[in-house]
Amino acid sequence: MVEGGPGEEFVSGISGHPFGPIQFTGERHALSQVKLLAPMLPSKVVAIGKNYAEHAREMGGEVPDEPLVFLKPSTSVIGPSEAVAYPVGLSRRVDFEGELAVVIGRLCREVPVERAHEVVFGYTCANDVTARDLQKKDVQFTRAKGFDTFCPLGPWIQTELDPADLGITTKVNGEVRQSSRTSKLMYDIPALIAHVSAVMTLIPGDVILTGTPEGVGPLEIGDEVSVSIEGIGTLSNRVVSR
Repeated sequence: MVEGGPGEEFVSGISGHPFGPIQFTGERHALSQVKLLAPMLPSKVVAIGKNYAEHAREMGGEVPDEPLVFLKPSTSVIGPSEAVAYPVGLSRRVDFEGELAVVIGRLCREVPVERAHEVVFGYTCANDVTARDLQKKDVQFTRAKGFDTFCPLGPWIQTELDPADLGITTKVNGEVRQSSRTSKLMYDIPALIAHVSAVMTLIPGDVILTGTPEGVGPLEIGDEVSVSIEGIGTLSNRVVSR
């Protein structure tokens, strides 16, 4: 998590095995003195599709009757300021998708909605980068969503936050392309945790991507894409040729 005002921010360190219990070390570091990596190495990234009504419509459909779940591999995860590698020769359209990400803090399964808050460690920004042409071609999402570098996370995990109504904005080269609020999620975070954990065990460090609002669009090599979420911060990554 990050604390302090502008110019004097501090981040708190965490320790433990990547898939074990998450604990704070008690150490605090000035943000200006550290290099930020991906804040978590998840065993799996569980993503939710079409969870904003307007995005569902822009993709040519309605909101699903239940959360639409797919997976991104852990090898797709990168941190802030790391490069998104455009898979030239394999895809001709790569899109940004700014999202709020939930980081799981404890081993859990079959979590009731009313207890979902007990298994959350915190929240961060995410970009569910997608090879849109391959998504349409393949029907299922594994290849389109699974390329290395296609899941930027960061800049840190905010542990003290009410995620119910946060502003979320995506910019490409400084131009706003997505602007919405998490209050527009069709299935809220407790509902998503209950739904996903009914299917699979979640372990510490696992990440749930809650869906992207309307306004998704293509990226080009050289673009800088930034996802900002109120109360968390900004995740920025540049696009390079793979």
